Amino acid sequence: MQTRKLGQQGLEVSMLGLGCMGMSDFYGSRDEGEAVATINRALDLGVTFLDTADMYGMGSNEELVGRVVRERPEWVVVATKFGNVRGTDGSFQGVNGRPDYVRQACDASLRRTGLAVIDLYYQHRVDPEVPIEDTVGAMAELVTAGKVKYLGLSEAAPATIRRAHAVHPISALQTEYSLWSRDVEAEILPTCRELGIGFVPYSPLGRGFLTGQFTSPEDLAEDDSRRNHPRFQGNAFARNLDLVAAIGTMAANKGCTPAQLALAWVLRQGEDIVPIPGTKRRTYLEDNLGALDVTLSEADLRQIDAILPPDAAEGLRYPQASMASIDR
Repeated sequence: MQTRKLGQQGLEVSMLGLGCMGMSDFYGSRDEGEAVATINRALDLGVTFLDTADMYGMGSNEELVGRVVRERPEWVVVATKFGNVRGTDGSFQGVNGRPDYVRQACDASLRRTGLAVIDLYYQHRVDPEVPIEDTVGAMAELVTAGKVKYLGLSEAAPATIRRAHAVHPISALQTEYSLWSRDVEAEILPTCRELGIGFVPYSPLGRGFLTGQFTSPEDLAEDDSRRNHPRFQGNAFARNLDLVAAIGTMAANKGCTPAQLALAWVLRQGEDIVPIPGTKRRTYLEDNLGALDVTLSEADLRQIDAILPPDAAEGLRYPQASMASIDR
């Protein structure tokens, strides 16, 4: 497994990470045994960059990741996040970026993971009621205290990224980026590159849509949150299915799966990019890692752009209420 650097502060990770959210929340049923096996298999195959957050499973995902990592002898980078507040019943209670909450959230994540230090600590969503300088200032204090190594932001706007980076170096920005979510190419990715901040795309497979495994919304479990996403509904689903079919044809011609083609495209966008495709099953993990063996020529990239140019996907990438919390 090759590695890539995130930021200019010394953080280096496997060039493909593993998003662990779906193992505990949002995407239907859970199977902790398979989740543990998937994380272990990822580590066996050289994936040393694991992504979690305190809101996933109301903390249970951090506990899961921490339990596996503590039993492994090798070096592993664990990234977690704070800021999205949920009640014990799973209800969303807003975003909190107050300094006192930052400190409390970090201590809670350290307890749940059982780790001595958090490798990469993200603000999950920007709190519009708290100056970013105050939030990042508190995060910087965690670095000084030895509780956190590197700082990150998620779904932050360019101006916010600049202000945050002026307080303390930001090593990574995590934001959605894939063949059907290319908004970041306009301003966010150029801003990160100007400042030397690494970029971590989440949902690089379009929440699984780009894998070609879905043929109708009914393929999703009743409790799968994707049923509420505009791109998975009605006419948008049908339109997006046509796009995925075209990607599937190209993938077949190249001798790879649609998921591998989609991930190879993201990886091809720059050496400062480390996608974190999420999965809760070993089968999909191993398929995703096959993307590392897919080579895309300039002609291939032009063909992909013709199939899925920016803004080709139909529908918002989140339900309307959630769109207000991104890019701010």
